[in-house]
Amino acid sequence: MPDSYLLGLVSISMMTLVALRGVVSKRRKVNGIVSPTRTESLKSVPTVDGECRSADACHTDIIIVGAGVAGAALAHTLGKDGRRVHVIERDLSEPDRIVGELLQPGGYLKLIELGLEDCVEEIDAQQVFGYVIFKDGKHTRLSYPLENFHQDVSGRSFHNGRFIQRMREKAVSLPNVRLEQGVVTSLLEEKGTIRGVQYKTKDGHQLTAFAPLTIVCDGCFSNLRRSLCNPKVEVPSCFVGLVLENCHLPYLNHGHVILADPSPILFYPISSTEVRCLVDVPGQKVPSIANGEMANHLKTVVAPQVPPEIYDSFVAAVDKGNIRTMPNRSMPASPYPTPGALLMGDAFNMRHPLTGGGMTVALSDIVVLRDLLKPLRDLNDAPTLCKYLESFYTLRKPVASTINTLAGALYKVFCASPDQARKEMRQACFDYLSLGGVFSTGPISLLSGLNPRPLSLVLHFFAVAIYGVGRLMLPFPSPKRIWIGARLISGASGIIFPIIKAEGVRQMFFPATVPAYYRRAPRVK
Repeated sequence: MPDSYLLGLVSISMMTLVALRGVVSKRRKVNGIVSPTRTESLKSVPTVDGECRSADACHTDIIIVGAGVAGAALAHTLGKDGRRVHVIERDLSEPDRIVGELLQPGGYLKLIELGLEDCVEEIDAQQVFGYVIFKDGKHTRLSYPLENFHQDVSGRSFHNGRFIQRMREKAVSLPNVRLEQGVVTSLLEEKGTIRGVQYKTKDGHQLTAFAPLTIVCDGCFSNLRRSLCNPKVEVPSCFVGLVLENCHLPYLNHGHVILADPSPILFYPISSTEVRCLVDVPGQKVPSIANGEMANHLKTVVAPQVPPEIYDSFVAAVDKGNIRTMPNRSMPASPYPTPGALLMGDAFNMRHPLTGGGMTVALSDIVVLRDLLKPLRDLNDAPTLCKYLESFYTLRKPVASTINTLAGALYKVFCASPDQARKEMRQACFDYLSLGGVFSTGPISLLSGLNPRPLSLVLHFFAVAIYGVGRLMLPFPSPKRIWIGARLISGASGIIFPIIKAEGVRQMFFPATVPAYYRRAPRVK
């Protein structure tokens, strides 16, 4: 009889504990983070510290959410270093996007450094050797400074989806990388530390996955970033995308930038028979495609501004009707250092895609993270790892911030404006680049990611402004010209300084003064 009472008391106690834990877990479901105790039908095994994890947890070092450019490249990189990686991607079919199609030479060098250069092979990728800028019937050709590099080094343009599929294939060729289709619905948090993710499989089953480190790379539409950063997303414009078939660009293997009114138009090859056209439309609202407003806008406003060699192909592409749009997002990196989790790629940091620098930043970030993680054998001490990885945010800054700042500043300079000072700045930029020599190789080195130095960016930017003022003062200054020149300098400052402030002045220009810059890998206990 006493045994029966004891058994009943134990049973009631266990049921009470389970009920209490259920109530607590419901209260903790905030900002997309839920406790791992919330999950039903979880096959679990006890670990040495008594924590329950999924059966696969002991076999995963890192979970990567998303298998786009950043996620797939990161999975291959970490897998090659011996990490056991579980990648969860929303859709494993070939992506079909109108951006992420131009890889700058600096990004290609990072691709080589990561051992992924063969991913641009067998996808009909085109080499890109520079840009041609058109303005008011004139043009200037800007070649990448590739003289000191191997002949294979250049930019690459391609179908984004083909490139991603090649990288996914490369990642899963490693036995320790597992790629799964599923939608991650939340991060699993316990006592302030991210322990893994909850996700829904392709078949609709709710599962959890656990790992010492979760890296979120789920792109510009990320539904998880709010928990890990301060997402100040701006949408300055939208791209309207077309594909021109059998179009012969005026300059082979070059990107073409038309300084149109009201904003730039881009052309670049994405295969041996196709040319991508991106028409920038300022603001968040674009003409309707469904009722024909967009086609009319492209034919009447845009078409007259494209070079004559492209005109017929452009109009034919509009008539074909496969017109697509994509908001252009900009978001400076503003992370919340969180034990057990890290943000990467467009989920973490975005810039205007005018300069095609997004993939270069992502691949550069992966190189930085790889080098930081390489000396670590154990990733389980989440607070120590989090403090150590704060150096990632500092070490990435010079490259990322230079490319981000250039993209934002160039977009504002290249857009047309009724303001006379802005008109002068736009013309000064075109004329400055047309001078050749250091005046063109310096800026194109920055844009290409071959020499991403913040100080060089600022010097060239204000050199353009001063050059514009000098043009105004010739043949002789007048009060009106002096006033326009003063507004030109003021406008240039108003363009670049807010972007630099958002990126972080100290980390961008003086990273060595940040304590995290010198942080060393924690010692193995």
